[in-house]
Amino acid sequence: MRNLKLIIVREYLARVRNKTFMIMTFVSPIIMVGMVVLIAYLSNLNSDDNKVVAVYDENSTFFEEFSSDENISYLDFSEMSKEAAMDTVEQRDYYGLLYFPRSNDYQYLAEHTEFFANKAPGISFISDIESKISSVLTVKELQKRGVDPNAISEAKKKVNLQIENFSGEETSKLSNYVKMFFGGAAGYLLMMFIIIYGNMVMRSVIEEKTNRIIEIIISSVKPLQLMIGKILGTSFAGITQFVIWIVFGGILLFVITSIFGIDVYQSSPVNAQLDAGSQDEIRKLLVDIVNLPLAKIICCFLIYFIGGYFLYSSVYAAIGAAVDNETDTQQFMFPIIIPLMLGIYVGFFSVIDNPHGLVSTIFSYIPLTSPVVMLMRIPFGVAWWEILISMLILIGTIFLLIWVAAKIYRVGILMYGKKPTYKELYRWLKY
Repeated sequence: MRNLKLIIVREYLARVRNKTFMIMTFVSPIIMVGMVVLIAYLSNLNSDDNKVVAVYDENSTFFEEFSSDENISYLDFSEMSKEAAMDTVEQRDYYGLLYFPRSNDYQYLAEHTEFFANKAPGISFISDIESKISSVLTVKELQKRGVDPNAISEAKKKVNLQIENFSGEETSKLSNYVKMFFGGAAGYLLMMFIIIYGNMVMRSVIEEKTNRIIEIIISSVKPLQLMIGKILGTSFAGITQFVIWIVFGGILLFVITSIFGIDVYQSSPVNAQLDAGSQDEIRKLLVDIVNLPLAKIICCFLIYFIGGYFLYSSVYAAIGAAVDNETDTQQFMFPIIIPLMLGIYVGFFSVIDNPHGLVSTIFSYIPLTSPVVMLMRIPFGVAWWEILISMLILIGTIFLLIWVAAKIYRVGILMYGKKPTYKELYRWLKY
C-alpha cells in the first residue's frame, strides 16, 4: 500500500508541475471565452454585409413589395431587357437577380420564379426570399378571389401555450433546449477528458518503457500497483484541473461583471424594451436553469468522470505497455474511440429526442457508453435507482477491465522490439 501511495503522489506531482498542464489549466477558460466571443463577432461581421439584389419583374407589380433594409438592398431592373439585366448584375458583382416571369397565374409564378447568381446564396437568404414571395403571392391570390387579406390577418389568433407541470410550476418553452445544452456539454466534456487523460497515462507508460526506467521501478513494486498508481495519480490531476476551472471561471465571471457593471439580478436596458410576454418567457427560462438538478449533474459528472476514466485508462495503460512507441498505438486506438463516439451520437440523436426511450435507456446502462449517455439524460430527470444501477454496472466492468489490462500490462511492460497483434494480446491473458 505504501508503494502504491508513492506512485500516486509521484504521478500526480509529475502532472501538476508540468508547464503545459499549468498553462492549459489557467489559459483554457480564457481561450474558450475568447473563442465564443470571436465566433460571435465573426458571425455578426458576416451578417453585416449588405447584399444588393436586382429585381426583374415582367409584371411590373412585385418590386414595390420588396423594401430595402440594412442587410438587403433591392434595385428595380425591370425597365431593361432580361439579358441586359443579367449582364449588369454579373458585371457589378451584385448578390443576384430575382426574376418574375410574365403571368397572371400566381401558382405558376410560385413555381417558376427564379434567382440568378454566380455564387450559391445562403440558406437563410433563400428562406427569407421564399417566405416574402409566398406572402406576396398569397395576398394577391386572396385579392383576386375577392377575399380581404386584412380581415384574415385580423382573424388570426396568436396562441401562447402555457406549460406547467402537475405541481403547478410554470416552465419555459425553451426548457428542453436548456436541458439539451447542459446535458450535451457535460457528455462532450467527459468524453474529451477521458481521451486527454487516458492518453496521458499511455504516453507516461511508453516514455518509461522506452527509457528503460520501468525495469528499475518494477523491481520494487508489482506491475498491477504501478498501473493503478499511474491511473489514480493522473485522475487526481484531472480532478484538480476541473476544480480549478470551476473556481477560476467563477472568479473570471465575477471580475467581468464587476468591471463592466453588469448586474445579473436586475433587468438590463435590453430587457426593459421587451414586451411583457418576452420578459415572462425569460423569467421562466431563468427559473428552469435554477431548477435544473445542478448538484446532481456536478456530482454525477465527477463520479462518471472517475469511473469512465478508470475504465478507459486501464485500456490505455495496457496499450502503452504493449507497444514501444506512439506510432504502434494507432491499431489499438480505434476500438477505444468507437464506444465514446457512439455515446455522443446516441446522446445527440436519441437522448435529446426521447431521453427516456428504449435506446437512450439501454445505452445509459452499457458501461462503455453510460458515462456519456447517462450524463446527457440526467438534466431531463432520471430516477436515482437508474443512476445507481448504471454506476454499479460501470464499477463491475471497471474491475473486470483492470484485471484484463493488468495481465497485458504485466507481460507487455518488459516486451521490446516487437509489434504486438490482437492474437498476441489474447495469448498474454493466459499467462
